[in-house]
Amino acid sequence: MLLTTTNSLEGKEIIQYFGIVSGETIIGANIVKDFFAGITDIVGGRSGSYEKVLKQAKDAALQEMADQATRMGANAVIGIDLDYETVGSTNSMLMVTAAGTAVRYK
Repeated sequence: MLLTTTNSLEGKEIIQYFGIVSGETIIGANIVKDFFAGITDIVGGRSGSYEKVLKQAKDAALQEMADQATRMGANAVIGIDLDYETVGSTNSMLMVTAAGTAVRYK
């Protein structure tokens, strides 16, 4: 499955459009990650634990979107947009959505 943020596939001919596909993932952060992220905020640097969770959420949303496109008969998703939001009453959950257009190319 070819996944791209571009609206076309250079050098490829799109022969069928299936429509919009999407994948959503909501992942909660736990208290240990929050604690160490708080220390990172104070002393500076990157929060590896949050980066790992963010990558897992992104990968899961993209996989869910690709699986939906495959079930439709597509072999690519073009025009992909990724969105990140915090949700929940205390903003302790991370939501990642991926959406694009399922197509078949030759």
